[in-house]
Amino acid sequence: MLLHIGAFHLDIDSQQTTPWHRLIPRTRVICALLFVFATALTPNGRWLTWLVYGLGLLTLILTARLTLPVLLRRVAIEFTFVGVVIVGTLFREGGTVLWQWGWLKVTTVGLTVLGSVALKALLSLLMLNLLVLTTSIPALLNALADLKMPPLLIAIIASMYRYINVLVDEFNTMRRAAQSRNLLNHRGRQRLVFGNMIGSLFVRTYERGDRIHQAMLSRGYQNIPPLQEHPRPGRIDTIAITMMILLLLLGQAVLLGF
Repeated sequence: MLLHIGAFHLDIDSQQTTPWHRLIPRTRVICALLFVFATALTPNGRWLTWLVYGLGLLTLILTARLTLPVLLRRVAIEFTFVGVVIVGTLFREGGTVLWQWGWLKVTTVGLTVLGSVALKALLSLLMLNLLVLTTSIPALLNALADLKMPPLLIAIIASMYRYINVLVDEFNTMRRAAQSRNLLNHRGRQRLVFGNMIGSLFVRTYERGDRIHQAMLSRGYQNIPPLQEHPRPGRIDTIAITMMILLLLLGQAVLLGF
């Protein structure tokens, strides 16, 4: 999620008043994890099962009143990175050969695997973006702590979210300095300039991170971010988890039935 420009504004829809927002953060995380695991563990080629999951997810997105342009833009950016990884699944042995050029060949099995993995990734990204857009970062960190996630991992996520804005500002400052010196006017020189900027940014990040960590330790930091009191689940939370489980069981029933 932090690959986005302006990633520090992740939870733009967290102030809505919908049934989804009335759930405590821990319940939302549990529902998201159940959905992602059920989607990822479904065998390849089970299109009707994913149709059931997709309809349930669409209902949830509409219920939560998400800002659809923001959701779609973020999923598109993330799916671009995922697509580079999964495109290799297209060239697999097995099934009927549909196209071949030298040692590259597209088969029916490859298309099935590519479509299945792409659909799994799309549904999972939509669900995770729904969770992040509707849950404030402090509440999300508290929910992860309530679910017994390692404190060090929570501290890393909290620090990343806290200081990503500083890194973006630092990079923009370096880019403006390069533009003021006419270093970005030549296409052949841009790669070299940006490479040097990224290397310099890494060194500055390492040095600044060490200074910040030493300052935090001197103020009593114990590698555990300050956490709020965990809210207690209510009746609506039990209903939400039950409905999510029923949706997943319905999808699995379609899987077994066909």
